[in-house]
Amino acid sequence: MQQKITADYMFSWIAGILVFTIGVFNLILVHPVPGVIGLLLSVIFFPPVNEFLIHKFGFRIPLVVKIVLALAIFWFTLGVSDLGEMIDQLFVK
Repeated sequence: MQQKITADYMFSWIAGILVFTIGVFNLILVHPVPGVIGLLLSVIFFPPVNEFLIHKFGFRIPLVVKIVLALAIFWFTLGVSDLGEMIDQLFVK
């Protein structure tokens, strides 16, 4: 099966990898709860999950919902969480 590379497809993979990375960093550096939540939320961004949802349930998660969720995760992680403060301390000496 050939997958056509579209903006939706690329955004889904990039956002999924970034949210997964944030989840791993939260898991290791901050606390397991936000880490596990980040890892679970990263799953909905990956295109194979959308294919699974279409095949099993007949619906997919729209791109707009993914964008809003990604922005909320990034804002929360980098703006108000402990991980954002740790990153701030690394780069501002």
